Amino acid sequence: MRRLPRSARRIMTVIGTLVLTGTGMAATATTAYAASYNGVCGTGYSLVDSAAIGNVGTVFLTWNGSTGKNCAVAVRNTPGAAVWMEAWVSRTADGGGDIDNGYFTSYAGPVYIDGRNTCIAFSGTIGSQSATRGPGHCG
Repeated sequence: MRRLPRSARRIMTVIGTLVLTGTGMAATATTAYAASYNGVCGTGYSLVDSAAIGNVGTVFLTWNGSTGKNCAVAVRNTPGAAVWMEAWVSRTADGGGDIDNGYFTSYAGPVYIDGRNTCIAFSGTIGSQSATRGPGHCG
């Protein structure tokens, strides 16, 4: 069996990837620049949910099972000049919560709340775009 040249194998890999994802090059470009959770909540926190903040970033919700706390952080896709940012997390039963806002270059938060025996909502804002999730994540 004759082996294809390296350039042909690369082309076949790209075509296979596009066929498998069914979304083409635009999805690949979007994924490459999407924000990822930066770990600022600390050790013991696991990612449980996220929401895209328009096309500028993502708000992440994490959970620490040993402390019973949730943490939220809003992260920009691309750090740059300071813009208005906000991260908040709230208990839906009593409205208690935590917020961090101001002009930041890469992320807002982390913000924490005791999430045991209650449901949580969380939100993030970057510039004029925002995303909110909840109520949900009941612990």
